[in-house]
Amino acid sequence: MPEKVPPRRPLSTSRTVLTMLVALWLMLGTNLPFWRTVWQGVGGLDNDNPLFLLSLPLFVWLWLFGLLSLLAWGRATRAVLGALMLLAATASYFIHSYGVLIDGDMLANVLQTDRGEALELVNGRMLLWIGAFGVLPVLLLGRVHLVVGPWRRELALKLGSIAFALAGIGGIVLSLYQPYASLVRNHRELRLLLTPSNLVGAVHSYASRQLQTPARLQVVGADAHRVLPAGGAGKPRLTVLVVGETARAANFSLNGYGRPTNPELAAARVVSFTEVRSCGTATATSVPCMFLDVGRDGYRDAYAKSREGLLDVLQRAGVAVLWRDNNSGCKGACDRVPSEDIAALQLPELCRDGACHDEALLVGLQDHLDRLERDAVVVLHMKGSHGPAYFKRYPPAFARFAPACADSQLDRCTPQSIVNAYDNSLLYTDHVLKRTIELLERNAARFDTAMLYLSDHGESLGENGIYLHGLPYAMAPDEQKHIPMILWLSEGLQRREGIRSACLEKRRAAPLSHDNLFHSVLGLMAVRTDAYQPQRDLFRPCRPEGIALAGEGDPARNGNEL
Repeated sequence: MPEKVPPRRPLSTSRTVLTMLVALWLMLGTNLPFWRTVWQGVGGLDNDNPLFLLSLPLFVWLWLFGLLSLLAWGRATRAVLGALMLLAATASYFIHSYGVLIDGDMLANVLQTDRGEALELVNGRMLLWIGAFGVLPVLLLGRVHLVVGPWRRELALKLGSIAFALAGIGGIVLSLYQPYASLVRNHRELRLLLTPSNLVGAVHSYASRQLQTPARLQVVGADAHRVLPAGGAGKPRLTVLVVGETARAANFSLNGYGRPTNPELAAARVVSFTEVRSCGTATATSVPCMFLDVGRDGYRDAYAKSREGLLDVLQRAGVAVLWRDNNSGCKGACDRVPSEDIAALQLPELCRDGACHDEALLVGLQDHLDRLERDAVVVLHMKGSHGPAYFKRYPPAFARFAPACADSQLDRCTPQSIVNAYDNSLLYTDHVLKRTIELLERNAARFDTAMLYLSDHGESLGENGIYLHGLPYAMAPDEQKHIPMILWLSEGLQRREGIRSACLEKRRAAPLSHDNLFHSVLGLMAVRTDAYQPQRDLFRPCRPEGIALAGEGDPARNGNEL
């Protein structure tokens, strides 16, 4: 008879030891950007405190062990540890590849992105990274046999583990307080680099803000009404507000950029404001914030769904409002007004795989204008220059700057080819804006018209190893906050409002921000309400004395003085 082969014995360990090992793997395997930042922050081998250098890995291991011990309990230990390993591997890929930081705002941006944008981030390198640093360790984790004792013993071990971690952390900090305090004070981004504790912090921050959302909608501008022109009715006013995506001011030739990224607008009568800052560094924050009356300093995430904004006030005053979207939604800004999803129009000449070029926003717009009989505001929410697949944002005819990066995996492209693709997307935005102006000019007999374009936030294109956007505002480079804003006014509207174009041109370098949008549009549309703050109306300094402004009258109101 053949000799019977004994069954292979599985790897066996306790839950506590398994948690220790997983913490060790996370410390070493998924935190390379964290350790690189730490090493640079402490001065590397030039640091004259070897005890401090040796304590750093122990401190991080104890921190992660304590965190995992708090999160993984009982029979759920293996599942929780496995999920954290996969999430940590995914987060480490984006931190390593794009230089992003993980916080509540970044999590909100991820959760609110659409399917098409999410799929553009998926590539072979990402899958290999997650497979190596997440899937393989999880498979090994599944082969471990857990030795479980009586529940009282397991509880004692759990509480002892947490106490051990806290005592170790406390001992290290107390004995080496000065170098640790200096490191954390000078490199506040470290907490947003360390996985998976940054993920846990992001979830806590995001959930806390969502739970703070008031149950009732806060009404803004309940007294809103239009100011009728003296002596009878004039033409209806029509403003097209174009919300750009990921456009940064530095790459607009209208603002002095060396490349001709705005050739069509350069031939139009536009004013490009050169010193404009965004409310946030991601769409999920900037879009709702720019449509509210509170400004960046007063903005809270809960307001996106719980506070009325510009479009609500305009609609209450009798202005016809329409939101046309070619992006990932309005983030609450258009929840109570008519809206259209451009992808639903199914335009084969402009749309492919569920994504449309921005000219699709103009398709059918003339039909809407033909039906208008009163003042109106139309918002066009562009796809713009959303990355990393910049090459997908423009038709082939606009591939002027070459070679252009044709890969969403940016590390496969040269820095110049990334800039080329990005600049091509701006060239196409320039074309769409010029077509919008032409549409308004064709309707001059029926409307006094205006177009105002501004981006939701900027973009990093590899400066200091940072790509894309979404860094915490205080840490974000200026490329992610400095945005373009372009204004076009018809001659009829200028005469009607007494707005001096020469004055606007002289003020093109005035410090402006998303804070000005709410109040400027109310003033331009002649809507009177106590919510209006004249100090934030960009048109106010360029109106003749004596022109009545919407809601003017309280000079003590807070706001950005222009």
